[in-house]
Amino acid sequence: MKREIITTADGSKTIYLPELNEQYHSKHGAINEAKHVFIKNGLDHVLDKNNPSAVRILEIGFGTGLNAFITFLEAEKNNLPVDYVGVEAYPVSIEEATVMRYPEALLAKDKEPCFKKMHRSIWEQPAKITPNFNLTKRKQFFIDIIDQNQYDLIYFDAFGARVQPELWTSEIFKKMYEALRLKGVLVTYAAKGSVRRAMLEVGFEVERLPGPPGKREMLRATKNE
Repeated sequence: MKREIITTADGSKTIYLPELNEQYHSKHGAINEAKHVFIKNGLDHVLDKNNPSAVRILEIGFGTGLNAFITFLEAEKNNLPVDYVGVEAYPVSIEEATVMRYPEALLAKDKEPCFKKMHRSIWEQPAKITPNFNLTKRKQFFIDIIDQNQYDLIYFDAFGARVQPELWTSEIFKKMYEALRLKGVLVTYAAKGSVRRAMLEVGFEVERLPGPPGKREMLRATKNE
């Protein structure tokens, strides 16, 4: 499938798929969306609420590595041990990822070797990016995830329901629920009523929160039982 590099509203880049009329990150700002949805309302929330000494994260849709890299920067800044698992069925090449220039856009050019190390790491094998940040990339369809009680936080960053409705069903969210530890949290940019209902159906407690730029709302789901 053809991929094009586009610049989003905050100046950061993302990949656009013309055949699907879908992009990997928000056209209103790739970095702004990632920070708002996954860091502010995901990682920061889990740290404030549960005060863990380390965090295990599952990302649904590793894509360009933007969410992983921003999380890595947070881990380094806060001396926080993070074990990060990124699931992706259709990996982005190191060449495509490099064109994104995320280290420069995030004022972290000195960490560019770490960003490249993430993309060069071997799939299915744990990689120690730094002493605080371990990464495992898994080439896998989301329906095949069978992890149980392993994660404190899930970044649910799949393509939208308009393009891939099968990724936003109760069947998928049941797998997410089972993958989380008690008090674990899932965050996503999505806010559709059908997505919220699918989350509620499998046992999540769901909050509607203000969305990132260009989007009115987003969802955060918590496993409380």
